[in-house]
Amino acid sequence: MSQGSSRADHRKAAPAKGDEKQAWVVDYTDQQGIRRHKTFPRKKDADAWASTTTVEVSKGEHVADSATVTVKEAGEAWISSCTADGLERTTTDGYRQHLDLHIAPFLGRTKLSQLSVPVVRNFQDKLREGNRSTEMVRRVTGSLGSLIADALERGQTSHNAVRDMTKRRTRGKKRQAERRRKVALKVGVDIPTPDEIRAIIENVKGRWRPLIITAIFSGLRASELRGLPWADVDFNAKPNPVIRVTQRADRYNKIGSPKSEAARRSIPIGVSVVNTLKEWKLACPASDLDLVFPTGAGHIEYHANMIKRGLMPPQIAAGIVDEEGKAKYTGLHALRHFYASYCINRREDGGLGLLPQRIQERMGHTTLAMTTDTYGHLFESADDSESLAEAERRLLSPVNAT
Repeated sequence: MSQGSSRADHRKAAPAKGDEKQAWVVDYTDQQGIRRHKTFPRKKDADAWASTTTVEVSKGEHVADSATVTVKEAGEAWISSCTADGLERTTTDGYRQHLDLHIAPFLGRTKLSQLSVPVVRNFQDKLREGNRSTEMVRRVTGSLGSLIADALERGQTSHNAVRDMTKRRTRGKKRQAERRRKVALKVGVDIPTPDEIRAIIENVKGRWRPLIITAIFSGLRASELRGLPWADVDFNAKPNPVIRVTQRADRYNKIGSPKSEAARRSIPIGVSVVNTLKEWKLACPASDLDLVFPTGAGHIEYHANMIKRGLMPPQIAAGIVDEEGKAKYTGLHALRHFYASYCINRREDGGLGLLPQRIQERMGHTTLAMTTDTYGHLFESADDSESLAEAERRLLSPVNAT
């Protein structure tokens, strides 16, 4: 046959017991001029594969089964690429966990050429049957898609089944369904109330006080607080003093770039934070890294210490506890959530009353959708009758001519 052509031929095969069995064989020549064939039990499967393969061969993109690799082999190459590209160790370790704990056990021996949308959907079903959360299934599927994309660049496969699946779905409906599955953050449950914040501030002591106050009124992530240098605290910036985010510390105590380009930002800080940090700077332990919140020896502070020694004790002292008498809020992200709500709340309610775009910038979110998906329910409803009536009165009230 000519190069780049393919056809589905009807063949008969005799099984071991002697009963005649039909099979359909696609006999073709690939873009390298190599004669190949692939067998199918049904004619329609053979015809469908032949049509797709003809297009792939004509484009020079076809990869035969014998020339591809398993998902496990492609995964190892993908992890090596991530390391060589300089990805943060925490990111690479996360990918490694996805590969070893979730992908390889179900798909490790599967050839890349055998991956299809139904195979990926079946893989997701098995993950759910194994009690993986919806969010974990989403993340692992994303990692599988990145793995296949890396193999695609290496010429080890001709398509990406995960991307194909995503394209087939109606993105708007999928996104809406995901939003419905998410439980909205609740004030007093996930987000400290203003009274709780005041109580925490009143009870936080020693070197943890400047850290907690800064977290409350800047919304910095824990990694950003741990990696914050004094050089990024500008008391003289105009019109307001600011904290600039240019780096962070990962879980391995390594200083690196912010989480994303959007995470590089400048956050205005008020008088209480400025005065607290100025006072703290006089007592701050010396640090080779010029850190604002180092350990007593000047090293990067451990995240666990910030929680156990900085966040929990003032809660217990203030009676902000659960039914077992333990601290109610167990992560610094609760303070970040409070900062977002503080930015959202109206000025007359003690907040900043910022627009969503400004909140996105201060939080360092990659997209506005991320901000609204997380905190949209905290914005005041647009159908507030009292506010509408007041707006109408202002608009329609007579204006004295000048």
